[in-house]
Amino acid sequence: MSTTPRIAIAGAGLGGLVCARVLQQHGVPVTVFERETDPDSRSQGGTLDIHEDTGQAALRTAGLFDEFLALSRPESQEWRLYDRHATLIRHDQAGEEDLSRPEIDRGQLRALLLGSLAPGTVRWGHSVRAVTPLPHGTARLHHHNHAAEDFDLVIGADGAWSRVRPALSDAQPSYAGVTLVEAHFDDVDHRHPGIARLVGRGTMSAKAGRRSLVLQRNSNGHVRAYINFRGPQDWHAGVDLGDTEAVRARLLTQYQGWDESLLNILRDNEGGFINRPMFVLPVPHTWRRVPGITLLGDAAHLMPPAGVGANLALLDGAELARSVIGHSTIAEALDTYESVMLPRATENAKTAEQMLADLMPDTDSDDAAFPDSLWPAGPLPDSRPAHAG
Repeated sequence: MSTTPRIAIAGAGLGGLVCARVLQQHGVPVTVFERETDPDSRSQGGTLDIHEDTGQAALRTAGLFDEFLALSRPESQEWRLYDRHATLIRHDQAGEEDLSRPEIDRGQLRALLLGSLAPGTVRWGHSVRAVTPLPHGTARLHHHNHAAEDFDLVIGADGAWSRVRPALSDAQPSYAGVTLVEAHFDDVDHRHPGIARLVGRGTMSAKAGRRSLVLQRNSNGHVRAYINFRGPQDWHAGVDLGDTEAVRARLLTQYQGWDESLLNILRDNEGGFINRPMFVLPVPHTWRRVPGITLLGDAAHLMPPAGVGANLALLDGAELARSVIGHSTIAEALDTYESVMLPRATENAKTAEQMLADLMPDTDSDDAAFPDSLWPAGPLPDSRPAHAG
C-alpha cells in the first residue's frame, strides 16, 4: 500500500479481530467498532474445532498459532454417535499427535485475539448503523449516535444481521427450517456423570429423523447441549420462552420414545433454554463491487453450522488483511480478496446445505445413519448468537 489507508472494521468477532491483528503486524492502523460494551458483556458461545487448512492457517498468519495451541484441547476431537436408544453407533478418537482440528472455547480464542491488538484498537459500545459509499472510492460509517466517520475501507465483520451488508447487497437471512435450542451443564463430571459419560472428552450426537441431540464439552467441566430439530420457526407457539418448565415440557413431547439417558439432556440442564433458529444467506451470495466496502465471515456467507463458519471467518480476515498489505490500492486488494473468498464461500455453503439435508431430513425415519463423507463434521453449532457488532 503506497499510502496509509484509513480502515474501519465493524464487529469484534473472530474474523474482524484477526484481520485487525494482521494489519497491525504490518504497521497498518485500524479501528474496530463493536456494539458490545466490553469484552465480557455476554457469553461468546461454545467450543470451536479449528481446522488446519483454514482457521489454523489464519492464526499462523497472525503469529498466534503457538498461543492458540497452548489453549486448545486436541483430545476434544473425539466424536460419538448414538441412535435414539442411546446405542453407540460410532466412536472416533484422534491420535495423540493429531492436531488437524483441536477444540478451543470461542471466548478463549477471542480473548487471545483481543490481547494481541494495540490498546484502544476496539471501540466498545460503538454500534454501526449503516455505511454509505462516497465519491473517490471512500466510505462513510454511520454510528447509532448519528456521528459519522469517513474511511478508505470499511469491512463488515458484523455477523448475520450485518449493518454493512446493505451497502453491497439486498440479501437478507432466511430461516433454514431448523432450530437449535441451547442448554448448559456445569461441573459435569461431578454433578452430571451421566451427561459426562455420553459426551466423553469431545462431542456426541444422537439422531433420529428430523431430530438430534448434541453435547459439546467445553473447558472447565462445562458442557453445552444443542437440541436440534426440523420444523416451523414458531415451534414454541403458545409457550413463553422464558418459562423454563413450559419449554422443557414442549421439548420432551418432541423426543418421546428416546432413551431416558438422552432425555436427561432435556430434564437436567442448569438454567433456562435459549432458542436459536437457524438462518442462512442465499447461495451463492455475491455483489457488484462497491469501492471501499467489503464483507467477511457470516456477514458475507451465513450458512448452516457445519464446523466451518468460524474457520472461514478467520481465513477471510487474515487473507483480506494480507491483500490490503500486498497491493498498492484498496481496489486491487478487494479484487484479489473477493475473487478468492466468494467462490470459496459458495462451495462451502453448498456443502453445508447438503450436510444439513442429510443430517436433518424432513422425515421421522428412525434411521440414524451418518454418512462417512460428513464425519466428523456434524451439526456443530460453532456460530455464536448473531448480532450486528
